[in-house]
Amino acid sequence: MKIKVLLFLLLAFAAGGKVQAQTGFPFDNEIRAFKHQDSISFPAKNGILFIGSSSIRLWDDLEKRFPKAPVIKRGVGGCELWQLVDYYTPYILFPYHPRKIFIYAGENDIAGGKNGKFVFDKFQQLFEMINKKLPDATVYYMSVKMSPSRAKYFKEVAVANDLIKTYLANKPNSVFIDLNTILLKTDTSMPDSSLFRADYLHLNSKGYDRWQQVLEPYVQ
Repeated sequence: MKIKVLLFLLLAFAAGGKVQAQTGFPFDNEIRAFKHQDSISFPAKNGILFIGSSSIRLWDDLEKRFPKAPVIKRGVGGCELWQLVDYYTPYILFPYHPRKIFIYAGENDIAGGKNGKFVFDKFQQLFEMINKKLPDATVYYMSVKMSPSRAKYFKEVAVANDLIKTYLANKPNSVFIDLNTILLKTDTSMPDSSLFRADYLHLNSKGYDRWQQVLEPYVQ
């Protein structure tokens, strides 16, 4: 089924990138919105692409925080890392030919019952896909954050981050970015809830301030 859906998406993209009806895969309305946006003004090549789940989609002022960088924001709210691999790369990654790719995904996989090793395996698969199709692009993996509302998953979050960090340490054109430490309370290993929205899952403006501090040297 996944192969059939992906083939359909690829054919639609080749035919003009317009998916006319419900395709049966998650978040297709968001993908269509991106395609419509691209049809009006397609981003220039060699941009700086941010992909991933709602932590990217809900970063409303991402482009404004990095005004000198050609940022392309393509977050899909609620998506999991495996969905990026199986469904979305032909739509929100490869067409743009970015020179830098920032990825925030994996948290929803873990919350959905997958373990940290699964997240690592899917990231490895995604990294290899990118390296094959866009060998000159640099990949930045933004560590899975410890959201207060998902405290029971912290162990698997640590497993995923540790495995991916170790993996990228030996890979060219790649950077693991620790975005967890800066969200912790002083002198503790627990996240600071004041940096999150009322759902204790998504970052508020102060939380994104912290992320910006870490990302600044890379987004240029």
